Amino acid sequence: MFEELSKKLKTKRLEDKKIYLVTDRSSFSSIDEFLDAVAASLKGGVQIVQLREKTASAKEFIELGRKVKEICALYDALFIINDRVDVAHIVGADGVHLGQDDIDINSARHMLGKDAIVGISTHSPEQAGKAMASGADYIGVGPVFETPTKPGRKSVGLEYVEWASENVNIPWFAIGGINTENVSEVINAGASRIAVVRAIINAEKPYVSAKTFAETLNLKKLSSI
Repeated sequence: MFEELSKKLKTKRLEDKKIYLVTDRSSFSSIDEFLDAVAASLKGGVQIVQLREKTASAKEFIELGRKVKEICALYDALFIINDRVDVAHIVGADGVHLGQDDIDINSARHMLGKDAIVGISTHSPEQAGKAMASGADYIGVGPVFETPTKPGRKSVGLEYVEWASENVNIPWFAIGGINTENVSEVINAGASRIAVVRAIINAEKPYVSAKTFAETLNLKKLSSI
């Protein structure tokens, strides 16, 4: 009973979240510059931030995580840690995002507690089905287009987005190479939520870019009413 209630509450927290920012700190000259970009993105309409740090030490990851968490709280946004369940636990993140080669969903949930959000990247209908059966709270669907953030990984195209729109019964986010030029294609394929990396965080004006995505998604929502 309690597990079912917890699942419903987490789904409710995710349902109205449409724009998910996955961070990339590589182009920033300082932590402060990066944090300013995160804040601008949230001000523009980002509702979830995933802190992705592939090269930082555990200490650096934790320190940065605490700072990003504080900024997310100012905008009532969800804060997710990429891969590192231990870091997510220490900083008190809302949850963790896993890759296909990371710790399994059940183990992550056991470590973080039943109220934590656990999401996972998927690249095929088979992986999506397994994620749903394993109790994922949300999934990433992609990469829709080729992207330098995932070198060597072939894009899955809009076909997987179309499949997800008809078959996935938990919140899902289209991800991979999505920008302000092609986001309408992704929405038309059935996506109502998107996850974005470079097109927001590395934009000349993250606030403007996030706002453009938000307006595009809102227009689609209004047109479907």
